[in-house]
Amino acid sequence: MSLGQLEGPARTRTVHEYVLKSLRDAIIDGRLTGGTHLVQTDLATQFEVSITPVREALRDLATEGLVAFDPHRGALVRILDLDEVREVYELRMALEPLMVRRVIERITSEQLAHADELRHQMEQTESVSAWAELNRQFHNTLAESDKDSRLSNILNGLRDTSSSYVAMSLAASPERIIEADVEHAQLIELFKRNDANGAVRLSVQHLQSTIDTIEEAHDRGAL
Repeated sequence: MSLGQLEGPARTRTVHEYVLKSLRDAIIDGRLTGGTHLVQTDLATQFEVSITPVREALRDLATEGLVAFDPHRGALVRILDLDEVREVYELRMALEPLMVRRVIERITSEQLAHADELRHQMEQTESVSAWAELNRQFHNTLAESDKDSRLSNILNGLRDTSSSYVAMSLAASPERIIEADVEHAQLIELFKRNDANGAVRLSVQHLQSTIDTIEEAHDRGAL
């Protein structure tokens, strides 16, 4: 690895945020491949920072599922576990319809407006990792009226886990971003019309398309 390889966003944010975003983007777009050993001292030298923000960034990436800690080798870029991804999406496809039916009659105009603003931001961004984060916020916003339930806690965890895989798959298959943006617009319209059956069908289709994209990218060696 070289500093040029890991060149990140402009240094207009905190050191921790700078290192975190730089490493996250490098993993998602494939500059740091699965199994790569992430040596804290080397990274600190390349980013011209102390070890502390590097250590904190690696811990955050481990929480996101992008980095794993080996007791003997230290931090490694996590290798995609396709079985885990499939299980996450099976659970989401079982639980998201229940959430949609719970919240569709309670969602407010303000929440729909916020979701629509997030959708517009997704259409404007050129960063896959930023798109994936906005996508996570979008789906959380649609379910905000049930945010304190056990179902919401479970789904938030599943969305957090799948977010990194979504970003990696979209980096490998960017054409899927346009399709997903269209589906998001359609989903908002279905919520506005209080069409629970239509929103459930589209939500499941949206999730199935995402796991299909991940599997296709994996099969051709892009993940």
